Amino acid sequence: MTDRFDCYYCRDNLHGKKYVKKDEKHVCTKCFDKLCANTCAECRRPIGADSKELHHKNRYWHEDCFRCAKCYKPLASEPFNARDDGKIMCGKCGSREDGNRCQGCYKVVMPGTQNVEYKNKVWHEECFTCFECKQPIRTQSFLTKGDDIYCAPCHDKKFAKKCFHCKQPITSGGISYQDQPWHSECFVCHTCRKPLAAARFTSHENNVYCVDCFKTDVAKKCHGCKNPITGFGHGTNVVNYEGYSWHEYCFNCKKCSLSLANKRFVINGEHIYCPDCAKKL
Repeated sequence: MTDRFDCYYCRDNLHGKKYVKKDEKHVCTKCFDKLCANTCAECRRPIGADSKELHHKNRYWHEDCFRCAKCYKPLASEPFNARDDGKIMCGKCGSREDGNRCQGCYKVVMPGTQNVEYKNKVWHEECFTCFECKQPIRTQSFLTKGDDIYCAPCHDKKFAKKCFHCKQPITSGGISYQDQPWHSECFVCHTCRKPLAAARFTSHENNVYCVDCFKTDVAKKCHGCKNPITGFGHGTNVVNYEGYSWHEYCFNCKKCSLSLANKRFVINGEHIYCPDCAKKL
């Protein structure tokens, strides 16, 4: 006598019939579809014993229902993305839906495409352009002003200080004199063209001179010692009288050598005297 081989639920004999083994129980296809089949996450119908079932993270689909939620491409044998909202998408649509959006055109930056990342933002390479000239920056250096991005030439043209001498932008270094910016190479002696950025200099009638050229070509000569009055060092203070100039330390009585700076004096010919010595002449 043959042992009975029955469906766990309806007790129909399963000899010679199709059945499904579910949790160590033998179940006829009718009972399986009615009592045991998983529900398809897409169409909400049971996935019967005769259907091919796909599953991912405790969710189940008919093979034909496992498609991209965006383009409906079958994904049974294709790579796919499972989104947090439960949607299944092909790789291309998933990238478009979840990918970073370009700050220039606001379209998705697809994986593998040329792009630029800056401060946690992303642009298509061709969308990362200078605010002024609108040209793609690509591999050039760039600078920012607020939220705007500039290529170096446009930034210099628009924002860099202009040299007082040549009127061109000062892109690096430079010096300041009388609240005016200069290129170091433009700040030179008016006479000999010697660079003055790290040298002593003085100015006369809006021109700058090195010490040597100022002494030779510009400075007045002291009526006493006949040397240039430069304003440097010991000879800083000057006495002027009737077209003549003296170092303060040279403005002395010709006879007794008394300093006459800020005192009464008498001129006799080309010489100066204190009042006492003038009386004895």
